[in-house]
Amino acid sequence: MLQGQIIEEYPEDEPCPSALFFAYSEGRPCHVVVAECEDHIRIITVYIPEKNKRIDHVLRRDQK
Repeated sequence: MLQGQIIEEYPEDEPCPSALFFAYSEGRPCHVVVAECEDHIRIITVYIPEKNKRIDHVLRRDQK
């Protein structure tokens, strides 16, 4: 995550605002949803992005 980039932000999430990070882990693309609470950071989920839903693992494909 230190080398990752924020690709989506969710400022209205409750109980804490969160963001979707993209990074590589052991050479594989990885998404991490992280919430930033007042006194701590919370890892919500970690997953490998589906190729059919993202362009270059970062941009959402048009869902038409």
